[in-house]
Amino acid sequence: MNSFWNNLEKPIYALAPLAGITNSPFRMVCKEYGADVLYSEMTSADGLHFKSKKTLAMLKFNKKEKPVVIQLFGKDPEKFKTAAKIVEESGADGIDINFGCPARKVVAHGGGVNLMKNLDLCYDIIKATCDNTSLPVSIKIRTSIQDEDKKITALDFLKKISDLPVQVVMIHGRSYEQGFKKEIDYKIIKKARKYFKGIILANGGVVDSKSAKKTLRKTKADGLGLARGLFGKPWFFNELKTGFNPDWPEIKKIILKHANYSYNALGDHGIIEMRKHLLWYVKGLKNAKSLRKELVKVETINDIKKALKNT
Repeated sequence: MNSFWNNLEKPIYALAPLAGITNSPFRMVCKEYGADVLYSEMTSADGLHFKSKKTLAMLKFNKKEKPVVIQLFGKDPEKFKTAAKIVEESGADGIDINFGCPARKVVAHGGGVNLMKNLDLCYDIIKATCDNTSLPVSIKIRTSIQDEDKKITALDFLKKISDLPVQVVMIHGRSYEQGFKKEIDYKIIKKARKYFKGIILANGGVVDSKSAKKTLRKTKADGLGLARGLFGKPWFFNELKTGFNPDWPEIKKIILKHANYSYNALGDHGIIEMRKHLLWYVKGLKNAKSLRKELVKVETINDIKKALKNT
């Protein structure tokens, strides 16, 4: 299958999916600063199946963001059939399936990384998706999860789905039990090449140029899925590609650009949504503590301008 993935230069730098973070405004900023591929927030396959207005709204994107990959989560293959068709109709460029989210509420309902305990079901979900779309299908997994006295690994997963037309796998380099803070398992991502011939993206622990180079070197991956390293630093893509290192006046311009995108897309709620990003943007400044007190209260773009005026 020919797809946009085959036309990307390597290493590929993708904006990894992050619930509550990778909405359209944030994707727009990341795209302007060098992102090759943009993943959406986790989108419920069940919600799409039942035509939930809130879920359908998550499929909206600006054409400037393309290529955009919509990430689906859920546990019912039948719902994925419907969801895949709806995503394709939205004009998105690809579909990703989440088998890696460790969030308690997702895992408690049998979704996310918990699905790795049932490889037969994972297979059925992927097959149902691939059979009902012409878009390239990708998956996101973790290195492993413990199921009673047995450990299921990313390699077990990839062996199981080896006959399915999955084009890309993003592997978070920690187990479910490790969460987000332990050392990355570079070896298992490197070993994945033996079981998967498509594009492999390494994810997890990449927070600066040094860790990015180390991850690419040790995993031999085709690229990186960048996530938490982007908090307050959406220009990280260009930093990796060109060494781009904006000073504070330039960062303030980026902040206001992001705020405008957020307001244009989401109205007043977009500024509320910006608050967490604003706290990340000012992290490390000398007056960050007093700034944060102002930024957690902002309701308008003018409020943001006033808070940043004398910095």
